[in-house]
Amino acid sequence: MNIENLEAFVYVVHFNSFNKAADALFLSQPSISARIQTLERELDVKLFLREGKSFSLTEKGKQFLPYAQQILQSFRKGKQQLRRELTTLHELRIGCTASVSAYIMPELLPLLKQMNPELQIKLLTAPSETIVEKVLQKEIDLGLVRNISHPLIDSVLFYEDPIRLYVHQNHSFTHHHPSTLEEIGGEKLVFFECGSLDWMKLHSLFETLQRPPVIDLNIDNHEAAKKCIAKGMGIGFLPDLCARREVGDNLLFPIDIPGLASISLRTNIITLKGEGAELRKRFLKLIGSFE
Repeated sequence: MNIENLEAFVYVVHFNSFNKAADALFLSQPSISARIQTLERELDVKLFLREGKSFSLTEKGKQFLPYAQQILQSFRKGKQQLRRELTTLHELRIGCTASVSAYIMPELLPLLKQMNPELQIKLLTAPSETIVEKVLQKEIDLGLVRNISHPLIDSVLFYEDPIRLYVHQNHSFTHHHPSTLEEIGGEKLVFFECGSLDWMKLHSLFETLQRPPVIDLNIDNHEAAKKCIAKGMGIGFLPDLCARREVGDNLLFPIDIPGLASISLRTNIITLKGEGAELRKRFLKLIGSFE
């Protein structure tokens, strides 16, 4: 049952007017009428007797009114309690992956402290699987991890970081950009492997090439990978966030290849199922400011 339909019913009774109820809820009169009709269909009863422009409550409407008022009051109290808990939150325990800890959290934490100056924050850096377990055990309140599905976890997309090809400043690609993946065939590759599905997609794309790139270095650390690329040891694929400073310093140069436009590193925000909705909303607002 939609709470907005109950609200429309209670407001019409309170003001004894469809028009006044519409004004109070910032809706049109037809919208109020539509909500009442939907509620009547859900309950399978008539709530109002309509006689021209006038109306009155039916017996069923009179019986239902106190329940509708109680439901609406409980809903509002619940919202107020959630907001009160959020504003009086003294400690927030966050778990995140290494890349989120290195490149996203230093931008988000100052924003979070501005919004909640008294808030104490504990940050744990660990693999996605560990963060999920910590959320399930209620050892942390919120996690920022790669896309993981679990029946006891609520998960929504938090940030999508494009994966692009990067080369050093003296590479020929800085002057003649490749337009297809085929054109990087035979190049020496510094491959940063973080284990997500998007990196597996890259491997699958390489397998389709007649002359795939040569993986000279396979590295599980993004800092080491980008330094090797900057020193000319090969070209490589990196998430945009981790290479921002080097791009600004003209040490790395991003190369856009149309066939790779859909590949990105996805970070999801997770909380225990049925909990943390307000926290997720707060963090989603923060990432909007960060971008």
